[in-house]
Amino acid sequence: MHATRDPMYVKNLLGHKTLDSTMIYINIEKAIYGSLRDEEFTVRVAKEPDEIKKLLEAGFEYVCQKDQLMFFRKRR
Repeated sequence: MHATRDPMYVKNLLGHKTLDSTMIYINIEKAIYGSLRDEEFTVRVAKEPDEIKKLLEAGFEYVCQKDQLMFFRKRR
């Protein structure tokens, strides 16, 4: 949860049938790391397929496209 901020991902990863079970672990994570802080991202822009591939392989996620530029972000 600390890395993904996605409760459904954590639920599926742990194999829980309900989100209630997962919330126990999410609450533990919050107790250890504190409540969710403002998101901080590293942002990159790419145009060429090789650049896009490298960003995706490095863990960046696609955000949007404007003109012919693709924007990606990754949590710090």
